[in-house]
Amino acid sequence: MPSQRFIHLIADYGLGDPSFGEVIQRLTNLLPEATIHPTSVPAFDTLATGFWIYQYAFGEHPKGMAIFANTAPRKDNKQPRRDNEGEGLMYALLENGVEVMAVNSGYCFSFVRPQMKKFHAVLVRNKGSQFRSRDFYPQVFAKHLNGGNVLGKSVDPSVIPDIPKHQIAWVDGYGNIKTTVRQSALKIKPGTKVKVAINGVKRTALVVGGVFSVAEGELSLSPGSSGHGDRFCELILRGGSAALLFDYPKIGSVVKFS
Repeated sequence: MPSQRFIHLIADYGLGDPSFGEVIQRLTNLLPEATIHPTSVPAFDTLATGFWIYQYAFGEHPKGMAIFANTAPRKDNKQPRRDNEGEGLMYALLENGVEVMAVNSGYCFSFVRPQMKKFHAVLVRNKGSQFRSRDFYPQVFAKHLNGGNVLGKSVDPSVIPDIPKHQIAWVDGYGNIKTTVRQSALKIKPGTKVKVAINGVKRTALVVGGVFSVAEGELSLSPGSSGHGDRFCELILRGGSAALLFDYPKIGSVVKFS
């Protein structure tokens, strides 16, 4: 077990929300040698959560890196919830040794499902607090990283949904639109102009092999900076914002090519 760890904390608390401070404070108290990096995703957005779990997990990383994620919209049961009960906390060990502990909600585990070696329920209370990711989850996460036994029954990963096709997975700070379309799945030759429609907004993009293969002000569709060996395609407006061009679509919006 590494004496120092790098931990990604991914949650939908909101950018700069003090909830991050509370959870990081709790984790640091339990794991004083850890370095914790927070990433904020939109509220209830399991697609963005799953995207960043995958992107962080398979990037070059320090030994012993772990990911702790909490995006729990409690949509598994639309009836009134007793005692704030929500989706259960799960543990995944990936093929490259990265460990992920996250709420099993929506697409949180979808992007890493093919690379899972183990998938287990975590023995922890999933009700009794509105703020489980502060009150209950850090303790079991730290206990596991310190060698304690917190894993329950093994779960078949087939319960995890597939990555949705042709949707927006993330919009970065430059306004680049990252999609769930893999480079290998884009059956359009470079140099071809395609019609792109998102939420009824239609634009023309040039399919290229690199971001800067178009002129200033031109929209491109190309393999982006995410996705590792088989990159996710991005819509990029050179010198501008593709998000603005498409009227700021939300994550999960369907992207159509024609």
